[in-house]
Amino acid sequence: MPAGDGRLARVRCSQAFEGDFRCDHDGGAGAGGADSLERRRQRLMSGRWTWLEQVHGADVAFITEPGGCAGAVADGAVTAVPEAVLAVHTADCAPVVVVGGGALGVAHAGWRGIVAGVIGQVVDGVRRASGAGAATQLRAVIGPVIRPSSYEFGVDDLAAVAASAGRDVSGATSWGTPALDLCAAVLGALDAAGVSDVEDLGLDTARSGFFSHRARGDRGRQATAARLERR
Repeated sequence: MPAGDGRLARVRCSQAFEGDFRCDHDGGAGAGGADSLERRRQRLMSGRWTWLEQVHGADVAFITEPGGCAGAVADGAVTAVPEAVLAVHTADCAPVVVVGGGALGVAHAGWRGIVAGVIGQVVDGVRRASGAGAATQLRAVIGPVIRPSSYEFGVDDLAAVAASAGRDVSGATSWGTPALDLCAAVLGALDAAGVSDVEDLGLDTARSGFFSHRARGDRGRQATAARLERR
């Protein structure tokens, strides 16, 4: 996707058949360990990865060299460095990629992260990294995320997410109970941050082909990886 300032952003979302990208604070993984995980990373997107120890918060790591801040405790990362690979790992939460002004950001956006303000923090970081501030025109992509038909949710928590997103985020499960429309919450948070050019890839983690903790109790994680490239 165009990233401005003569750059492109390459984005890839893994599927379950490409393996488990789950990692611990040392970069290790479940089955196969760190070496196997690194091979999976390079097959998905070549380069030095910045992966995060995600905690459903709003902290953002600023990356000044490829592979910088790998393992940082954060739920977002931003860079203006070509060839640095930024990654988030999800099994139902929304992976969000934001680009513009020659800069790139990624966010791990579950409902707690949205309430904490992670999307706004990543958008602000991309604007600052671009050097153009609020004038920067940004666009975003939403990767595989659980959809309301499979995401039963408490009414009180729905109200908290709606207040943060600035819009109705309620839905219904396929069995008729209240649900969270997480994609609507992401769209609301992006809009509040001034990003209206958004592409939802329409991928549902509850369907086969992706890991889903909510739908199937999966422990595995897919990766959404993004990298700036010069045109």
